[in-house]
Amino acid sequence: MLQNPMLGSGIVILFLVAAFAVLVPTFMSLDPYSISATEKLQPPSFMHPMGTDALGRDALSRLVVGTHISLSIAISATLLTAIFGIGLGMIAGQFPKLDIIISQFSDALLIFPGVVLAIMILAALGPSQANVILAVFVLYVPRVIRTVRASVLEYRDADFVAAARSIGASTPRILALHIFPRAIGPIMVQLSLGFSSAILVEAGLSFLGLGAPPPAPTWGNMISNAREFIRSAPWLMIAPGVLITVTVLGLNLIGDGLRDMFDPRTRRSADR
Repeated sequence: MLQNPMLGSGIVILFLVAAFAVLVPTFMSLDPYSISATEKLQPPSFMHPMGTDALGRDALSRLVVGTHISLSIAISATLLTAIFGIGLGMIAGQFPKLDIIISQFSDALLIFPGVVLAIMILAALGPSQANVILAVFVLYVPRVIRTVRASVLEYRDADFVAAARSIGASTPRILALHIFPRAIGPIMVQLSLGFSSAILVEAGLSFLGLGAPPPAPTWGNMISNAREFIRSAPWLMIAPGVLITVTVLGLNLIGDGLRDMFDPRTRRSADR
């Protein structure tokens, strides 16, 4: 890991984003929801390092809270995707009869364009943080299922699995201790890329007004609210846009680094 520059760079970028979200509140006590009619659209200053929005709310404190909300939604959706995706993928790869049902279910979800499916879910259930998590989960769990299923199919007839079964190892034990460790590489790559996609989807849904309801700030709705002030107060749009870009860049670097680390063909070509 220390010799992989992409993985190291991605980890550093994510550490800086997390440090921003954790450390800034310790030095500032501004209220992200406090409205001031006399301080609307103020430029960056000592009191308001990133200025204020159209309602006089401090942009930096809202950006910090938005970072917490956006990352918590993406992390929750990724965890749900990992739990159900890995479980269903292993069941599909190990049991042919259940494989038909699970594979048809995941293929049916993949038919719909991603953002359209998320919009349909939120239009039916209403905008909220929980519903955004559900929409992102439904959007990306089929990809994890297919990845895990492919790994199980690759190893379930291997000699080491046959040897474990011959000494009485149960199917859950074989899946957990023999197949899953060998499939962890592709799973981690898929989850890291899915995490970055979850941030983009959440930002897009919030931009459309389908994310966390106001007055809760997220990166997407902060950009949406700042559109009409792009000329007079461009900092309101630049800051969340930069955070989205940097976070997604870090996660994509981690995904590429993990792929290179777990793929022996890539390692051999790099060693040459």
